[in-house]
Formats: sequence, C-alpha cells, structure tokens
Amino acid sequence: MDKEKLLNLLGLAMRAGKLVTGEELTIGDIRSNKAKFVFVAADASDNTRKKIKDKCSYYNVPCDESFFQAELSHAIGKTRMVIGINDSGFAKKFKELIKA
Repeated sequence: MDKEKLLNLLGLAMRAGKLVTGEELTIGDIRSNKAKFVFVAADASDNTRKKIKDKCSYYNVPCDESFFQAELSHAIGKTRMVIGINDSGFAKKFKELIKA
C-alpha cells in the first residue's frame, strides 16, 4: 500500500468536495447509503472505531483504519478522526491503492 498516494488522493477528494468529515456526519451518510468508503483513524477511541466499523459492516461500506489521526488530518487540512468518501470513483481508487 502506497500511503503517500492515498493521502494525496484524500486531499484531492477534499478539494473536489467529495468527502464528509466527522463522526456524526459520516454515520449519517453511511445510513443514507451516500458513503462509499470510510477512513477511521487507528488512534481513535475504541468506542469510535467500533461504532464506525459496526455501521460500515451493517451497511456494507468498506472501512479502513491504517492511518493515524495526524496523517488523515494533514491530508485534508482539518483535524478529523473519521472521513467518509461520497464518490464511487474515488472509493474505487482507494480500494485499488489499499489492495496494492
């Protein structure tokens, strides 16, 4: 997995307006089937990680927790623990890069 490419793509998705950030907004988008992919920080609280992962598995949304909060926050320019991708093109590319 090329972390640099993933984080650059995350920044691009942010500038393109294809992200939703924050725990509650992301959960709302998962429930309404808008979220296509979710990042949750590896250093988020156990409760937050469990809540997001459970929602993702119930609604069949891929979830990744291979980045720390500092990395995710730096990539999008905001301090966030949870990021949802609302664009299927970006989501597909994230899945490809994570498997690589």
